[in-house]
Order: sequence, then C-alpha cells, then structure tokens
Amino acid sequence: MTNPDEQLEERLGRAFRNPELLGRALTHSSAIPELRGIDAADVPPPENNEQLEFLGDAVLDLLASEYLVDKFPKWTEGQLSKSRARLVNAQALELAARRLRLGEHLRLGRGEEKTGGREKPALLADAFEAVVAAIYLDGGLAAAKEIGLKALAWLRGKGAQRKKPSSALPARRLGAWCKRK
Repeated sequence: MTNPDEQLEERLGRAFRNPELLGRALTHSSAIPELRGIDAADVPPPENNEQLEFLGDAVLDLLASEYLVDKFPKWTEGQLSKSRARLVNAQALELAARRLRLGEHLRLGRGEEKTGGREKPALLADAFEAVVAAIYLDGGLAAAKEIGLKALAWLRGKGAQRKKPSSALPARRLGAWCKRK
C-alpha cells in the first residue's frame, strides 16, 4: 500500500523529486505547534503552507493569463483581467482541490480538525494554491502548467464534480459569454 502523499502524487500525475515540498504544501499553520512538539531538538521546525499559497496564487495568475492571451488574442486588458478573475478564484480553486481530494491529505491542528477543516472551502483553495507552488518549485513552470491545465479542464466541466449541480462555474460562464461575443 502506498502512503497518502504517494496516492496524491498519482492523482497529480507526478512524483516529487523533493517530497518535502508536497508535505509543506499540505501543512496548515494550525498543525505547526503540534508538529514542533514531535520533532527532535536538532531538527528544524516544520513550515506551513502560507508562503506556498502566496507563490501558487501568482503561478496560477500567470498560467491563466497566458492561457487567456493565447486563446483570445483580440481581447482587451479589461476583458482578460475579468476573465482571469473568473478562472482563478476561491470557488474554482476549491473545486480543483476537491477533485484532487486534497482534504484527505491536509495536515491540520486538532482544533482545525475538530471544526471540519478538511472540508472548509478556504483551506481547500489555499491548499490547491500551495500544491501548485510546490509543483512549480519541484518541476518548473511546465510542470505547474500541466496541473493548471487539468484544473482548467475540470472547471470547464470535463469530469468536474460539483456539490450543487445548478451552480454556475466561473469557466462555464466565461465559455457562455465567449460564445455570445
């Protein structure tokens, strides 16, 4: 049987050269005090995923921007910006995280665990950003682009699993808007 991180790597379609990056991407700040208590004195304290969230947000913005400029070369900056905001938002990131079942892999503190942290939309969206950053740091922009394109496909309805079938996804609204233009 593979460990949970290896199962996630299979769903991501890549094995990390530096598995610590994936571990960090999945570690919520609430887990740090408890993890510090476990570590030996000579081991550096574990890091949470907050900086990776920041980097992942930028990587996703870059990938979405590149995608939109390539697909819609005649659009104005305003059209591109609005479309990027529709593609890269908390709801879309949460959906991608759920598709990957990131909640199963999050390292949370007891309090966050007790309050349903594995299912919290904001934690899932943040974790997806952090995982994208970990992929970027581990394998470069091309590797991050692979997961970004997968997420875009999910958002466009190719295998996406939604909590509420009637909810309009940002990418679907974008696609419908594009058809009207």
